[in-house]
Amino acid sequence: MTVTPHLFNELHWNYWKTKVFVSAVQLDVFTELTEGPADSAALVDRLGLNERAGRDYLDCLVAMGLLRREAGGYANTEESAAYFDRAKSHAYLGDVMLTEAAHLGDDLAAALTGGRSREGAASAREFYANTYADADRTRSFQRAMTAMSFASGAALAERLPWERHRSFVDIGCAEGAVGVHLLRRHPHLSGIGFDLPGARAGFETYVAAHGLAGRTVFQGGDFLSGPLPAADVVIFGHVLHNWDLDVKLALLRKAHAALPPGGLVVVYEALIDDERERNVVGLLLSLMMHLSLPGGYDYTSAECAGWLRETGFTDIRAEHLAGAEAMVVGCK
Repeated sequence: MTVTPHLFNELHWNYWKTKVFVSAVQLDVFTELTEGPADSAALVDRLGLNERAGRDYLDCLVAMGLLRREAGGYANTEESAAYFDRAKSHAYLGDVMLTEAAHLGDDLAAALTGGRSREGAASAREFYANTYADADRTRSFQRAMTAMSFASGAALAERLPWERHRSFVDIGCAEGAVGVHLLRRHPHLSGIGFDLPGARAGFETYVAAHGLAGRTVFQGGDFLSGPLPAADVVIFGHVLHNWDLDVKLALLRKAHAALPPGGLVVVYEALIDDERERNVVGLLLSLMMHLSLPGGYDYTSAECAGWLRETGFTDIRAEHLAGAEAMVVGCK
């Protein structure tokens, strides 16, 4: 049996939805709303949640159909009130869920209430240093990034006016899957894959396997401590969500400095919808950032557009790419 990427994604995100649901039962979210709606700040306080992650968590429950948002704040849906409010002992199913899914939500519940990453890393910088210090972990991480970026990379190759540009740099390139899509589709392009030095071997192996070693190069570096490579298009794929707002803005300023007039910055992620109630994958990813990368979080296209304006970009637009992912593009 062949497992398709679509099936893998469905299974992967269903696993995370179950973790979120189980943790909500553990934390008695639905029982806490017995008396009626509560606003975000009050509910986060009453549940003892980490303030930074709490809103993403509650909005994830909304997107999953387990809570609803109304003028008074967050409230139970009819189903969650009927079966997961501990006060309704005659119909409560929470104990059954916790028995059948023992410990599944433990790490999420602990991170939400304690504010500590499950890997113990104190920052995203430490997380990536640990990842790239181990060859097996590096390989596993790079392959996962290829799987996550593959469909968006193919879409990106079709969605920009590449005929107007000659070069690109893929920031946090991992194996270089996005660049491979661009180079195969547009023979006039040349590319740079920019990442921590530990990513070099995986990048060069992947690019060579696709016969493109002559058109793209790997450049090792740390974008927190130095400039970005110059190119006509700067791409941030699944990068900005790893960092806090100050680093997000600093990276966008560095992109602006690296571009020529008329150059483009492209930011793509599983962007949260502006209403924060439909793209459950974006909200789940934000929870994953809270779990693993202290300071990191996902964001809406409107938030990203605001950061691009703040850092000097114009002609900003947002567009769907593939699946749950979208891009925001700005021009220098």
